[in-house]
Amino acid sequence: MTEMLTNLVHIAIPIIIIIASIFAVILRDLIAAIIAVAAMSLLLSLEFYILQAPDVAIAQAGVGACLTTAIFIIAIRATKREEEA
Repeated sequence: MTEMLTNLVHIAIPIIIIIASIFAVILRDLIAAIIAVAAMSLLLSLEFYILQAPDVAIAQAGVGACLTTAIFIIAIRATKREEEA
């Protein structure tokens, strides 16, 4: 039973990662796209943890999801839209 559930999780998480990646590319609003990238990064860190690589999972969650997302949001907030210029 637990092996079947584990196999289901190993199939579901990469599919959701791909869906989040597609949303990040398709979305026109930059903040929404960054949120999709952050979700993808968090799911990727979860997959690393499930694959028994907790050090990589912690690095991915810290750098990929938190720090990179914060830098992108700060950079977008510092710019002006073309309509506002």
